Amino acid sequence: MLTITVMEGDETGQELLERALRLLDPELLGVELTLERFDLSLEHRRRTANAVVDDAAQAMRASGFGIKAATITPEGRDDVGSPNRILREGIDGKVIIRTGRRIPGVTPFGGVHYPISVVRMAVGDAYGAEQWREGDEGSGGEVALRTERITRGNCSAVAEYAFRTAAQMGGKVYGGPKWTVSPVYEGMLKEEMDAAAARHPEVIYEPVLIDATYAGLITGAGECPLVIPALNRDGDCLSDLVMPMFGSIAGAESVLLAFDESLDTKVAMAEAPHGTAPALLGKDVANPMAMILACGAVLGYAGRAGDAAAETASRAIYEAVLETVGAGIRTPDLAGHSGTIEFTDEVVSRVATKLEVWASLGSTR
Repeated sequence: MLTITVMEGDETGQELLERALRLLDPELLGVELTLERFDLSLEHRRRTANAVVDDAAQAMRASGFGIKAATITPEGRDDVGSPNRILREGIDGKVIIRTGRRIPGVTPFGGVHYPISVVRMAVGDAYGAEQWREGDEGSGGEVALRTERITRGNCSAVAEYAFRTAAQMGGKVYGGPKWTVSPVYEGMLKEEMDAAAARHPEVIYEPVLIDATYAGLITGAGECPLVIPALNRDGDCLSDLVMPMFGSIAGAESVLLAFDESLDTKVAMAEAPHGTAPALLGKDVANPMAMILACGAVLGYAGRAGDAAAETASRAIYEAVLETVGAGIRTPDLAGHSGTIEFTDEVVSRVATKLEVWASLGSTR
């Protein structure tokens, strides 16, 4: 029995989660699965002083799979903060991977045609850094300071996973940190990228400073599939650029991964890369693509772990989502006129049809 830990969220994030979970119906998919739900809404996180987040992380460690809705991160320094950091640390997450890909019928920015995957460090760096200020604010001499931290192990995981991903995609590893300005700190990731390149001579390797990486993405670097290893904050910013290049930040899923010593996946948690979009709450206009694809991604990782039915269901979801967009059923962010419910209904219908046809043919395609 496949168990998926479901983490509920806030505002439109929760609405999209509920729509997407229709794609995890055991009767629809023919997959034996159960959903274990945790309320990670801001109200409940405050009520439990984040204990519910710790509980969700523990449940994910046991199940190996998670789906998370977008959640609110309050701004107050004495508030509950971001559940994402707690979850990443709680499962010992190493890598976040986000892949921009062509959306049928949608013209991408800059003529990009091939997928671009950002392999981002999941913890450390600017996130969770100690911060403080010194000096007199009134005199203009006040100084703000921050201590950032990365580990060799996390750098190694990002680099190695990037090269393995590039090998699978038939692409190249491109980009990197600003190692010339920060050879000790950011240079650690570059050292691990170089080491991974030596282990994977079959993969094209083009290290580029982070500023040149941004420039390259909008001036034609994507002549083949790209995989970009990145520090935590660099990867956060890069993925927010890459996703809209293909049409919408809601056009692809985000996956947090924890590994064993062989870099095999122990825990996979998928989510949409966008926020809670309060302005869209209750209007039936938000794009559910990323949340639905997150469901497909989790099933895909279950398939890699040996669940053949989950792997088939994952393929059906991915194909159904892209075919739905290709058929002209698009939400307003993709210049369409369809609503969240209509889009989801169409994807569910196409998944059901695909699985029925494949079953009759004794095939998964």
